[in-house]
Amino acid sequence: MSHQVPCPHCLEPIDPDFHGDCPHCGKSLDNANPEGALPFGTQLAGKYTVGKYLSADGDGLCYRGVDNEQVRFVRIKEYFPVTLCNGRSPEGALMPKAGREVLFKTSRMDFKDLYDDLRRLTPATGLSRILDVIEENNTVYGVEESEKGMTLTHYLSLKSRPLTPAEARTLLQPVMEGVALLHKSGLIHRGICPDNILLPIDGTAMLTGYGTLALRTGGSELKSQLYAGYAAPEQYSAAEFSGRYTDVYALAAVTYRLVTGQTPVSAPQRRVRDSLESAHSLEAAVPTYFSQVLSCAMRLDPAKRMQTVPELMSALANPNVANAMFETGENQISTKKILGAALVVIFVLAALLLWSLLNPPGSGNGDNSSASDQTTVSSPAPTATPETLTYPNLVGQKLEDVEDSDLYTSFRIVPTEEYSADHEAGIILSQEPEAGTPVEGDTPTIEIVVSKGYPIMPDIIGFTQKKAEEKLEEAGIAQYTMRIVENNTEFATGCVVMCTGENGVRIEAGMPVDPSVIIDVWIAGERDDTAQVSGSSSSSSSSSSQ
Repeated sequence: MSHQVPCPHCLEPIDPDFHGDCPHCGKSLDNANPEGALPFGTQLAGKYTVGKYLSADGDGLCYRGVDNEQVRFVRIKEYFPVTLCNGRSPEGALMPKAGREVLFKTSRMDFKDLYDDLRRLTPATGLSRILDVIEENNTVYGVEESEKGMTLTHYLSLKSRPLTPAEARTLLQPVMEGVALLHKSGLIHRGICPDNILLPIDGTAMLTGYGTLALRTGGSELKSQLYAGYAAPEQYSAAEFSGRYTDVYALAAVTYRLVTGQTPVSAPQRRVRDSLESAHSLEAAVPTYFSQVLSCAMRLDPAKRMQTVPELMSALANPNVANAMFETGENQISTKKILGAALVVIFVLAALLLWSLLNPPGSGNGDNSSASDQTTVSSPAPTATPETLTYPNLVGQKLEDVEDSDLYTSFRIVPTEEYSADHEAGIILSQEPEAGTPVEGDTPTIEIVVSKGYPIMPDIIGFTQKKAEEKLEEAGIAQYTMRIVENNTEFATGCVVMCTGENGVRIEAGMPVDPSVIIDVWIAGERDDTAQVSGSSSSSSSSSSQ
């Protein structure tokens, strides 16, 4: 008998060469996927079962799939560039078009590199997890976790009013943190929009919809997929470069949609005539500073746009930060310019003071002045060079101390958080630019990484699954799986028995938990009365022998 696999509909075990209807759920197991797509039930690497075809874009096809080993649903994306392929062979291998073989291989390599990088980077806050990358059928498959929930687009269709700025910030906070992590790793998403933001039933928002540079660029060798209203202007031409500021534009556009209820005017249309209204003009409840931040982050010229996600996050959350970035009117004076002017004034005063000391009243005007005095008086005042303004060292300090100190009021501090096992929450781990670097640019900005510490394992032993999940979420622990353990009546049915981490190591209450480690929470199954009798006898015998 062949090894069984989960049904792509209900996950119950069935024979891999199934046909007809599933004996468990009654749904059809026959192939209904469109021609050219992988047939329903195809096995990949002996680990995954291909289910229903879902969608297609310029660089691939998406399927609902099943992880045969973990018995869970996954999402499988197959590299299948329609502009470079002639379909697939009877054995399932992709066949590149004549004369396009090199470009096919190059694009396939880009696809694989992207998913390899994402697999190493995830799981991470705000990013949908890539579980596996497979090379088979002369192509590449990216296997992504499949969360139950809805897209942000669907969620907004159910809302009768726009979100408040506070609600929008809370909803998008994990996504922005995820994008900041992508940027730190040298990756740009380029496809951020409500369609690609998922809202899991039990969890925070996360970003999906990963795609290669060619997919997200107009005029590339692939059939591009750009999201009107959210794609930045530079994405519409292969001759322009995208960067971190490209995702900043998209995140601001999504925020604009949340707080106004309207999709922003598309970038190509704005280039012809920029008719994008400010968020405040569309929704009076949106504060002016919040609206100004969104406008800055959605400027058509990337060089004039807000450049980083931490800047956007900080400015949207704190009006003081936003007001430091922008001043009302066109004649704004930056902090750097103010400091420069102050240094010039100090220099002039120092020169005058030095001159007055060297040339007291009456000296050089009387007949008794010596030649040396005359030489000194007639020589020009020495040139004093003001000390170059440099960035201070914030590493190792507490964020709250830095924010409360008057020493750093001339600098704009932009924090992001990162888990750390070595530092308590609130300690600054790193900064950019480094301490001692000369201040450059119009606004002295310091991007800092602040420790979030490590979440502490709560006491969940003996609690029900629902209560245990609540306590884990409260502790900030999101990476866990619930598993059933055989119950010999030693435990209460449906309650937590133990928790384990990597290599089955027990995790006790009060221990710090590495957020990248998936915790296995073991739940007691139904009581086994037979096990109770044999277990009791065994226990008694053991006790008497001792």
